[in-house]
Amino acid sequence: MAKDIFEYDEDRAQPEFVDPKIDKHKIIALANDHIVTSVKMELSDHLKAEGYRVLDLGTYDNTRTHYPIYGKRAAEAVADGRADCAIVMCGTGIGIGTAANKNEGVRCAIAGDITQAVYAKEELNANILAVAGIVLGRDFIFDIADYYLNAEYKPSAENEELIRQIDQIAKPNPEQKDNPHFFDSENKKWAEGVYHD
Repeated sequence: MAKDIFEYDEDRAQPEFVDPKIDKHKIIALANDHIVTSVKMELSDHLKAEGYRVLDLGTYDNTRTHYPIYGKRAAEAVADGRADCAIVMCGTGIGIGTAANKNEGVRCAIAGDITQAVYAKEELNANILAVAGIVLGRDFIFDIADYYLNAEYKPSAENEELIRQIDQIAKPNPEQKDNPHFFDSENKKWAEGVYHD
């Protein structure tokens, strides 16, 4: 379970409290790029109504940004124990999900339906779910999130071995972890007009 004591840096996002009568004592990190901010906000409201505490890691508006920044933030929140799991969104879920997977201690599943989301949790113990905020409809995203969050990991010797193998694939980049300036050079290139939509 994620830390239930709110002793975080003041510069970091804080989980929002929910009604104590429905509080599931589970913190869900949310992260997104600029094109799905409105869907993320609706998902946040939905999750809070279901009794989850939400740790909103941005982005918070529709100004053009880079999804790897937010995939990294969500991954670090899960890996550091500030969140029990995360749901990340970009237009297709592929970019932000791939970015999240490039972090130590993370198994991010890109799911386009309920079956994939449940499988990812039950068989691979995915701790981050990536969904397509533009491609999928709002209510379908709610359903996928609900089924994912209600699914339980089913440990088995085969699943444990698969997870061990997955976890051994990527080696951490020590310059990346908890580095708020990791994307500065890319952000500078964007500001200079090197990149275009």
